[in-house]
Amino acid sequence: MEKTVYESPLCSRYASDEMQYLFSPDMRYHTWRRLWVALAKAEKELGLDITQEQIDELIAGIEHIDYEAIAKKEKETRHDVMSHIYGYGLNCPNAKGIIHLGATSCYVTDNADALIYIDALKLVIKKVLNVIANLAEFAEQYKDLPTLGYTHFQPAQPTTVGKRACLWIQDFMLDLEELTFVKNTTKLLGCKGTTGTQASFLSLFNGDHEKVKKLDKLIAQEFGMSDTYPVSGQTYPRKADSRILNVLSSVAQSAYRFANDMRLLQHMREIEEPFEKNQIGSSAMAYKRNPMRCERICSLSRYVITNAQNAANTAATQWLERTLDDSANRRISLPEGFLAIDAVLNLMINVTSGLVVYPKVIEKNLMEFLPFIATENLLMSAAKAGGDRQEMHEIIRKHSMDAAARMKLEGKDCDLLHRLANDTAFILDKEQIESALNPKDYVGRAPQQVTEYLNEYVYPALKANDFEKVIAEVNV
Repeated sequence: MEKTVYESPLCSRYASDEMQYLFSPDMRYHTWRRLWVALAKAEKELGLDITQEQIDELIAGIEHIDYEAIAKKEKETRHDVMSHIYGYGLNCPNAKGIIHLGATSCYVTDNADALIYIDALKLVIKKVLNVIANLAEFAEQYKDLPTLGYTHFQPAQPTTVGKRACLWIQDFMLDLEELTFVKNTTKLLGCKGTTGTQASFLSLFNGDHEKVKKLDKLIAQEFGMSDTYPVSGQTYPRKADSRILNVLSSVAQSAYRFANDMRLLQHMREIEEPFEKNQIGSSAMAYKRNPMRCERICSLSRYVITNAQNAANTAATQWLERTLDDSANRRISLPEGFLAIDAVLNLMINVTSGLVVYPKVIEKNLMEFLPFIATENLLMSAAKAGGDRQEMHEIIRKHSMDAAARMKLEGKDCDLLHRLANDTAFILDKEQIESALNPKDYVGRAPQQVTEYLNEYVYPALKANDFEKVIAEVNV
């Protein structure tokens, strides 16, 4: 029987094909070849002896990668870039002599990485926008539905379901700002040479500094970018990688917070993640509806948050103009950081597009504690009706303590209002007491805050970023 080998769950179970392709060998090595074409075109424009026929041959050979021949060469040379130069030369015999002219390996590795990361950040942004849009629709729908608020996960002043959703949205809106900044400020390395001095290119252009400077500009322009890093060692600053993994961590933090809240709400049976007709919650307990997607969001988010330390440690330990202990780590931490956050966002889009709300359960849970929350209003009403404020306070305090003890010790419902209505010393009658129990009187400006936040911040952000709907499938 043929043996199987390990495959990353990020590829086999979680990440989208689109994100996987961005970090595939084809994408990586086609980008290397595009960079070699860009270098040759720029060098030709600046006067080096390179023909258009050679450039045309390089362009025609971009897609034709002989992985087997390259792997054989790398086993012999122990150098991936030189092996790919050799492989490209097999496709382009007339141009092989000008491939990689004047460059060092990081010209293709670092520039290609930067280009791939920019594309990957664009995909992350697109999916974050979808999460925001889904939650905005949810917030709009439930902006007026009162629900018990919690501080320290203890019952507190009521809010609305829609207002709570705006807290989740705001986290992702902050991520959107940061993602956009990181994407827009990520630069190419350009052509900097072995230690970043551009000495090899200065030699190629016979000491012409302006041509060497223009070479960097032409490379950037070829890929639709305005600039390269102004100074570098052999590589671009590894802090750039740290910025990227940090912003992915930030998205993971937002997703974790949402999913953790959902797990609490599902425990209280107020809001649930989607549960499909034939889905099994437990192999033993057939009745269960576990929040497995939100649990998976938390699980993968934890990985992304922890993964950010890889780039931080790499950035901190670079030696002088460069060292190679970054290479193996970056091959794993950057792609897998993107694959993992892609999986998180796929789950987020799926969950937020199908949230199930149970208003009657929400109302029941709220009404159980509303009498305690209403005591301040009852105290004010009693004082207005002519009661002594301190005496009314003591009556409410005593009955509140007794009602709470009854709930905790005997497991019975709250009877605070009944106790107050039957206490002849309390100045308000039953009807006056019950009139204080409208949940909407206790949510403050929550509905208005939802409307204002969505109209003034969220919808303009969706419009400004050309929001495009994504259907995220969860296969397992």
